[in-house]
Amino acid sequence: MGSFVGAIDQGTTSTRFALIDKGGAIVSMAQREHEQIYPQPGWVEHDAAEIWANTQVVISEALADAGIQPSDLASVGITNQRETTVLWDKATGVPVTPAIVWQDTRTAALVRELGGADGPGRFQHKTGLPLATYFAGPKVRWLLDDDPKLAARAKAGELAFGTMDSWIVSNLTGRHATDVTNASRTMLMDLESLSWDDELLAGVGVPRSMLGEIVPSVGTVGRCTGLLDGTPLAGILGDQQAAMFGQAALGAGEAKNTYGTGCFLLVNTGTQLVRSEHGLLTTVAYQVGEGKPRYALEGSVAIAGAGVQWLRDNLGMISSAEDIEALARQVEDNGDVYFVPAFSGLFAPYWRDDARGVLAGLTRYANKGHIARAVLEATAYQTRDVLDAMRADAGIELESLKVDGGMVANELLMQFQADMLDIPVIRPVVTETTVLGAAYAAGLAVGYWRSLDEIRNNWAEDIRFEPRMEGAERERLYGSWQKAVSKSFGWVND
Repeated sequence: MGSFVGAIDQGTTSTRFALIDKGGAIVSMAQREHEQIYPQPGWVEHDAAEIWANTQVVISEALADAGIQPSDLASVGITNQRETTVLWDKATGVPVTPAIVWQDTRTAALVRELGGADGPGRFQHKTGLPLATYFAGPKVRWLLDDDPKLAARAKAGELAFGTMDSWIVSNLTGRHATDVTNASRTMLMDLESLSWDDELLAGVGVPRSMLGEIVPSVGTVGRCTGLLDGTPLAGILGDQQAAMFGQAALGAGEAKNTYGTGCFLLVNTGTQLVRSEHGLLTTVAYQVGEGKPRYALEGSVAIAGAGVQWLRDNLGMISSAEDIEALARQVEDNGDVYFVPAFSGLFAPYWRDDARGVLAGLTRYANKGHIARAVLEATAYQTRDVLDAMRADAGIELESLKVDGGMVANELLMQFQADMLDIPVIRPVVTETTVLGAAYAAGLAVGYWRSLDEIRNNWAEDIRFEPRMEGAERERLYGSWQKAVSKSFGWVND
């Protein structure tokens, strides 16, 4: 067996390839960003061909940097931005449209039409998801409605649909497949049977012939060709489920929060499928082989790190994302300024596609430090929104919260998060938990790691942020946040 496990992390802004050793350490990693395409307000696209090209580049670079051959790999896993939708020609393997990104809101009118008299909950019992612009199924339907020629080709069985994992799997192995975690984000899979559902396919309007095979998260999908020739592809997890795996939050009641482009809080509900009544998603956490699936409740926040990028790229207030902490520390508090980052509407627990971004509470006193602080604090407030919904849905009272993702290096944010939740926030030694989770899934499938306990034993705490804010101040700030959120509603008219 090879000495390392490889992991492809195909994210919203970049693609990475990492080599992981038995102790869960990253031996080598290469990364390459891809273009973010904004054809008009609310639309977000990627070039799937560019992403595949970047995937090949980072695989080559990481292997070369470590002096490793594909034969040194026990297996390789994939984790990916979920919901982002790719259509390609089955015969040529060439994408036939730009990829529609999970943040894209062009399907707003369509999802209202699909809901009809039943509203956003029309398919929720089977899918665990409210009808929203976030999910992949309506994106496919929109593409087919937009181009009758594509619709005819899809009906004739010539086109394939997949989320980014499926696109990468197809290019690596030639197999058209997706795992249960990614399939659970399409609105086309029944959560209980883990299979494509005819009623959902007909309701959303997606031909079955476009869909790949649904496989477990942990298990061999096929053998790679090309740069990874002969290496078993043995694990697939959507990025947030991969982060849960990498954080070893594998028992019922354990939770993690990932601070990336968006912010995603998942709590493991074990084999119990908990249906949300407070704006959360019910999703598949993972499936090991043919075993029973594990489920999770998820709170999905569209804009977290993307708000920092907006300050950098659109407003020019900072030159790098890391600069926001120093700018925010120039002021003692938020100066009563609140930022609601509803660039793509608001996700959990509000699900308002008519919302748009708001800066509230501005006076002549406010400066760029207050705005920077408000952008950071927005992520913590949104996490509080989600955790309150989880308490209401499942009676879950977390004793602490494991955190990961790029933003957790920001200690001002992590302290404010602990203050806003009134529980300790724990940052692990290895914060690249998404890529780690993909490696764990692939390694577990081939016996590189023999059990979930080995994965748990690899996890180690780095820093624990203890809450230190007075309760009255916490509730004052949160109350103002909720007032600001209400100001973002109803901005977009039909």
